[in-house]
Amino acid sequence: MNYKGIYNRIKKEWDSLAKPLDSLGKFEDIVSVIGAAQNTIHPSVEKSVLLVLCADNGIVEEEVSQSPASVTRICAENIAAGKSSAGIMASKTGTDLIVVDMGIDCDTQLSGVLDRKIRQGSRNFLKEAALSHEELEKAISIGIELAEDCKKKGYDIICIGEMGIGNTTTSAAVVASLLGLPAESAVGRGAGLSDEGLYRKRYVVARGIKSYDLYDAPVLDIVRTVGGYDIAGMIGVFEGARRCGLPVILDGAISLVAALAAERIFPGVKRFYVPSHKSREPLTSLVCKTLEIEPVLDADMALGEGTGALLMLGMVKTVVAVYNQALRFRESGVEQYQRF
Repeated sequence: MNYKGIYNRIKKEWDSLAKPLDSLGKFEDIVSVIGAAQNTIHPSVEKSVLLVLCADNGIVEEEVSQSPASVTRICAENIAAGKSSAGIMASKTGTDLIVVDMGIDCDTQLSGVLDRKIRQGSRNFLKEAALSHEELEKAISIGIELAEDCKKKGYDIICIGEMGIGNTTTSAAVVASLLGLPAESAVGRGAGLSDEGLYRKRYVVARGIKSYDLYDAPVLDIVRTVGGYDIAGMIGVFEGARRCGLPVILDGAISLVAALAAERIFPGVKRFYVPSHKSREPLTSLVCKTLEIEPVLDADMALGEGTGALLMLGMVKTVVAVYNQALRFRESGVEQYQRF
């Protein structure tokens, strides 16, 4: 049965549960999406994994972030050690954790971190393109391979996350270019910029877009010139997950930008997306509207690392259990509700 057929079968099966019709709201649609992605009317999310793609960004040279680039390495090791917010949430949801070095600015192997380093940080896009053509292709390929490895290991669902100082700047530049918007519409304060810092960040993004004439550029050129290894890697993860039949729970702003770029490059991949939360970054609403997806959580979050995806996973695991195990009308002695 094809994706649409399975989706409709699951939606119909929801009506047979001994409860008011549509009473679990968006969650009924989400479970239908998960089953359709997995090609089964009996979806499972028991074996879950969080992929955290980490990379440094050369644009940090322009003082667009409150923190120095060295923080990326420190955070990546803390996440891998299970000591960060994401690590604790992963433990509580029974989720395996894979932290990936896509381009951290260091020359050593990081403890507990999967080494897929392409380069020690991307380039400053105000001086030259952030990635080379070859690096962009490699990053996407690595992402595809990561998703394929998850499938081979028997995971049912992927949560996606990222870590990289400066990546709200690269994400804003990518999404403003993709949607033809002025920089100020997409640029937010990231991890807490002052008003002066926010003004500088907007200027950097606007200048980058103008330098490469990105409003009229192909998607891959946009990602290559002002994006990052984490964004490119996530694009690959999304496409790899589609090929393997794995649903992906999105996180916040950076993963949403990668999700939009992936849909433009690989049309139809968005059918495998499960939105999680509405990030504080202003670009979030713009991307969700374009992708026609609705985050369930609206808690003014801006943490990253996959934390929003993991919070969503906890609820998804509960609702999938309801779908698979709850009493059906035929067993309840109660007459089934009818649609009119």
